[in-house]
Amino acid sequence: MLLSLRVNGRHRRVEVRPETPLLWVLRDVLGLRGTKLGCGAGQCGACTVQIAGVAHRSCVTAVSEVGEREVTTIEGLGGDGLHPCQRAWLDEDVAQCGYCQPGMLMEAAALLRDRPHPTDAEIDRALGGHLCRCGTYQRIRRAVHRAAGGGGGAP
Repeated sequence: MLLSLRVNGRHRRVEVRPETPLLWVLRDVLGLRGTKLGCGAGQCGACTVQIAGVAHRSCVTAVSEVGEREVTTIEGLGGDGLHPCQRAWLDEDVAQCGYCQPGMLMEAAALLRDRPHPTDAEIDRALGGHLCRCGTYQRIRRAVHRAAGGGGGAP
């Protein structure tokens, strides 16, 4: 089936089955490999993208569910530069292996859009469903505060 998507500000046409997970359309059809497969069941967060600004697990989202809503992947998060979350991730030296980071960044950016100055509890709640095997959770929290303009610590 031929579907029309808007991904990272560009209209894209893809020919896929409607039930195909968005993750595979992004990675295999559109060549946007920044979004990662983790568990394949929507539990780890590695595949998180934004649909109309809301974080979604792309491994369990059928491409037909997207409709006309804008899909933003890690490749499109900062537009022509770095998003404040991406800059903060670098400043706080968050990533170790980096595998989970695209999903974490997409979730953090959605959180900051809705809660410009989140508390530690709000950050923990938003990112609590994301698994980081390297255990950089404290640096992630500091980076979210930094991206919110609160430096590296809690506001």
